[in-house]
Amino acid sequence: MTDGLEQSIKSFRATVNTSRLVIATCLLLSGCSLVPAYHRPSVAVAAHWVSAPPSGDNVVPAGGEWWRHFDSHELDDLVRRGLTSNFTLQAAISRVEEARGTAEINGAPRYPTLSLGGLYTRQNNYSTTPKAGVYGQASYEADFWGKNQARFHSADALVDASLFDAQIVRITLAATIADTYFQVLSLNERIALAQSISGDEQRILNLIETQARLGAASNLEVAQQRNVMQTYQATVLTLQQQNNQARFMLAVLIGENPENFRIRTGNLANITSPAPQPSFPAAILRRRPDIQAAEARLISANYDIGVARAAFLPDVTVTPQAGIDTLAGGTLWSMIGNLTQPIFAGGALSGALRVDRAHARELAASYQETLLEAFQDVETQLSSVDQFTQADALNIAAVTSAREADRLAQIRFKLGTIDYQTLLTVERTLYQTEDQRLQVKLLRLQASVGLFRALGGDFSESAPASPVADSTSHHQVG
Repeated sequence: MTDGLEQSIKSFRATVNTSRLVIATCLLLSGCSLVPAYHRPSVAVAAHWVSAPPSGDNVVPAGGEWWRHFDSHELDDLVRRGLTSNFTLQAAISRVEEARGTAEINGAPRYPTLSLGGLYTRQNNYSTTPKAGVYGQASYEADFWGKNQARFHSADALVDASLFDAQIVRITLAATIADTYFQVLSLNERIALAQSISGDEQRILNLIETQARLGAASNLEVAQQRNVMQTYQATVLTLQQQNNQARFMLAVLIGENPENFRIRTGNLANITSPAPQPSFPAAILRRRPDIQAAEARLISANYDIGVARAAFLPDVTVTPQAGIDTLAGGTLWSMIGNLTQPIFAGGALSGALRVDRAHARELAASYQETLLEAFQDVETQLSSVDQFTQADALNIAAVTSAREADRLAQIRFKLGTIDYQTLLTVERTLYQTEDQRLQVKLLRLQASVGLFRALGGDFSESAPASPVADSTSHHQVG
């Protein structure tokens, strides 16, 4: 019986090999593609930026771990923790795996399906000989029109899009962490300034109350000064609330509990203000992942048109089946071919093709809009860096002038040569000037962060595992 079983297995393997030959023949016959030639949409690209590029000793190269140019170890640590533990970024990475799984599913019809089964029967009548059998079955849809291949490439392009989407989240996360960190430090300084001014106003109130008791000041002046002091005290509380809000937000960005999160640095005194050197506008096309993601989705839509075209043509499915009877040693086999030609679908096929063509045109327009928005983003950030740098220098000079005016006013008020209203105006001007200088300093730092982000952050063309830049070689890019 053992020899019979071995012979049966050999016969079964020979039958399976015959099935493989048939499937291989179908594979050779397939491969025609109805996917239209892909041509990348274009917009006019300027030779240079309109806004003046940064200049001076603080200009650094764009790209890479740009946050290190601010010379803050705490910021470096926060960005590192954020890129490791942020839940939004983790969700984006998971979406990449989801897209890869979908691509595997869509790519499965390109290959035959193989299955192996067995059968054993024995009735309760002991005189009946048991029956046992083993059978194998394969099924393959001959992809004559490239429909399955196009469906796979469409899903594969969406994998690229999800990779670029994750890069967008990464770049945005690093920039938001830096912006929020600088905001916390700036608010620390503004709180300290408001507290200092509030203390000064308290001392002035004490002086005016003394003058009022001596008849040298009126109760109106006392009430006015008390109002000024209380206003600054309320400002301290408002700024503290904003500081808490920014600090709690920063904790969530790096994936930590807000209750246990602390910032060691107290102010922006030791933070440098770098500015990245922008490349030519054309280089932005390959350095920004949002542009890459938009093109990947456009490539996917182009393949979808090929799938919709192929749906009008016949499908051929080949199903070979082979089996053996392990007791009798007999073999069985069959070969089934199925041809399906759509005749009438009530407009479903033409409607699907219309949808896919319109979707491709929509994504082409979106891609071009993304290009323009990228150029706008860089121009805006270049202008912001330039304008806030100039404004910061003017505010430094304004603070120097306001402090000198306040010093002279304090002396003259104590000597009685100016009235209280003049002193009050000088004090208010000093506070507003110093507070404005701190706000502009923050805006200058955030403009630098925005320019790093607009130029592509730390993204490079080789960052994704399967970048569109490499995969478009077979997309007939025009």
